[in-house]
Amino acid sequence: MKSTKQILIGGMLAATVMAIAPSVWAQQINGTPGSPDATVTIDGKQIPPPPLPFGGVIKEAATDSKPYWPPRVVPPKGAPNILLIMTDDQSYGVSGTFGGVIPTPALDRIAKAGLRYTQFHSTALCSPTRAALITGRNHHSMGFGVISELSTGYPGYDSVMSPEKASIGTILRDNGYATSWFGKNHNTPAFQLSASGPYDQWPSGMGFEYFYGFMGGETDQWTPFLFRDHTQIFPWIGKPGYNLTTDLADEAIKHMRDLNAAAPDQPFFVYYVPGGTHSPHQPKPEWITKFKGKFDMGYEKLRDVIFANQKKLGVIPETTQLTPLPPQLPKWDSLSFLHKKLYAREAEVFAGYAAYTDNEIGRVLQAVEDMGKLDNTLIIYICGDNGTSPEGTLYGAFNQLTAYNGILDAPEALQMLHYEDWGSDKTYPHMSVGWSLAFDTPFQWTKQVASHFGGTRQGLAISWPGHIKDVGAIRTQFHHVIDIVPTLLEVTGVQAPDTVNGIKQLPIEGVSMAYTFDQANAKAPSKRDTQYFEMAGNRGIYHDGWMANTTPFAPPWDLATGKLPDVVNGYKWELYNLNEDFSQFNNLADKMPDKLKEMQALFLTEAAKYQVLPLDNTAFSRLQTARPSAIAGRTVFTYTGENSGIPLGNAPDILDKDYTITAEITVPKGEAEGMIVTLGGRFGGYGLYLLKGKPVFCYNFLDLERFRWEGGLGLARDILGSALKPGKHTLVFDFKYDGPGPAKGGTGVFTVDGKELAKKTIKHTIPLMMTIDETFDIGVDTRTAVDSSYTLPFRFTGTIDKLTFKLGPSQLSAADKKAVEEAYAKAND
Repeated sequence: MKSTKQILIGGMLAATVMAIAPSVWAQQINGTPGSPDATVTIDGKQIPPPPLPFGGVIKEAATDSKPYWPPRVVPPKGAPNILLIMTDDQSYGVSGTFGGVIPTPALDRIAKAGLRYTQFHSTALCSPTRAALITGRNHHSMGFGVISELSTGYPGYDSVMSPEKASIGTILRDNGYATSWFGKNHNTPAFQLSASGPYDQWPSGMGFEYFYGFMGGETDQWTPFLFRDHTQIFPWIGKPGYNLTTDLADEAIKHMRDLNAAAPDQPFFVYYVPGGTHSPHQPKPEWITKFKGKFDMGYEKLRDVIFANQKKLGVIPETTQLTPLPPQLPKWDSLSFLHKKLYAREAEVFAGYAAYTDNEIGRVLQAVEDMGKLDNTLIIYICGDNGTSPEGTLYGAFNQLTAYNGILDAPEALQMLHYEDWGSDKTYPHMSVGWSLAFDTPFQWTKQVASHFGGTRQGLAISWPGHIKDVGAIRTQFHHVIDIVPTLLEVTGVQAPDTVNGIKQLPIEGVSMAYTFDQANAKAPSKRDTQYFEMAGNRGIYHDGWMANTTPFAPPWDLATGKLPDVVNGYKWELYNLNEDFSQFNNLADKMPDKLKEMQALFLTEAAKYQVLPLDNTAFSRLQTARPSAIAGRTVFTYTGENSGIPLGNAPDILDKDYTITAEITVPKGEAEGMIVTLGGRFGGYGLYLLKGKPVFCYNFLDLERFRWEGGLGLARDILGSALKPGKHTLVFDFKYDGPGPAKGGTGVFTVDGKELAKKTIKHTIPLMMTIDETFDIGVDTRTAVDSSYTLPFRFTGTIDKLTFKLGPSQLSAADKKAVEEAYAKAND
């Protein structure tokens, strides 16, 4: 690039080219006058940059004029491609790269070609970590003090990433990068997931020009709640053996190849974040087979194996001590034979999922190499967005929805019925928390617990051929996910903008890790000297090798049902010298009270600075908070015709109340069949449909029981004995709930054209959550079936003239509502 000289663009004196510039405008010649490498410097402080004046000449005749094409923005010369990878719900002891027993050759590949980091941290929960990762700012600064489903009306907790804090997607896109996002998006506010938008908080509004992935905390891997940009898609249809984990890799590879074919010199930024290993644990079956019998040793001995491996690899200091397991966890040897067999199966499936996810990441890495781009690609691979999940409870679950609904220990015999198909499309599983604790070795606690490294310590590997020369080495500097964005800016030569779309930007809060790439800085002090941690009242503060943190008042696998302590004064604090105590083993709080007070004061200073206040440990009961909603207060819902893909948050909520569903339909000549309305599917939900012309209402109680209202007896024999005749009909399902309180039964009466078709009383209903990622569908069933009597898409062959839901008031007390909200939030973290 020419320096300190004026050059011509399209024949017009345009600007002064500086020796070092964060971004340049490169003239596209296309046969017009001017040098092909003519450039003009822009300072990069304003994105998108203002348009340049016309650089040609306009006379009366074209023959006397000179054309000019507006230049395009490109990154600084030599700026690398970027592949940013992060897995889900995996802590420090999961990967073989960091001492775990699960082979992770893709992560190994990056570590061997670059560096491993042993003190890298998350926020302890998924979407807060992700908000921090893509913006370079603390999660409370981004409004993600918790997940969106728990958002409140305070700046640190509203789950809205405000425009004065632009993402790395926006910054790199407006500096000439091709930006894309594959996998999980849990950073769109839960109240903006519908077709009504707005879309400024979707990936497209965060600067990602292409999005292929799922919205929310989790999704079924066999039939995912999947989007391409803003449109829901169903790519598994007609593809036996489909799994989202492979599909994401296929799509990322295809997209990168398309980019390479269209513009081989344009650098890409690919944000690749598959759902593995968040629940449901659903790998392809051949990956489960690889781990048969590998966990028969139990979770206590597994910890010992991982701990020994970590010392051998040098990813923990030789002096590290293994922290104790919590007393609530049963000893492996105390378990029954069937429980041991079941628990071992749960771990086999999790391990298969972790290995499968890494394998598909490896395919993406190989595609970069096959395109000849590996030598100029910075690859960052973060193992997990928080600690391993405890949400499978002490027992594990074949259907995680049972745990979310307060059924913490399904009958052993029922669990064993799913032993062989654990992880298949017939289950929505999670594992016992004993394994989660083992995979967090050598640390205490798990996901959700921000005070301890079991919730926040992540394995990290970074490679950048030709720039990181100390390959295979280990770095011990203390860093945090907010440090990734400033690292990317430094290595690309792109500066943080002063304004984005005319809006003044607030400072990025992370510090670059690029200094650690230099072998001369292998032992350099960390440039991150202070970092706070906070999640739902659990909190900590790191400063210059010291860590002060609170003791969790209850284990996260208890679904936060215990009595809450006073958030300010009701917590015990711990103190650790991390320079001598890698695993937070030796609590010095009683021996060094003055140091503890100093650290506590520093926490409050940082909390005030980064929007952590007000402190709130109500955790998942925050769902009671009123927040923006398109259906708030509505008790009557009316629809016409086919309408599918309505998200749960925009659907009528029939739980714990009386409700009436009225369907006015027209049956054509012949016979009508198909779904009239459904919410949920295989693992919980309901459906009103015609089966061979006969009306049916099915209520699926979490795949534990199914209740059906249909004809065949009594006064309605003439209606039920044959299909509905052509013409107009009115179907009404009226349910009276036996409240107050959650999970009560009730009586449903199903009528057709005013005549009673069926009446049934059931003893219990779903109390808290009917589905996680299935949608409300009218006239079709798009995901999984509520029972086995029909096959998808089961489109209604008649006409839905009018569909009406009328809802009675909730029959839950304030305490009941709190339990509902806690369970809902657990399912979405």
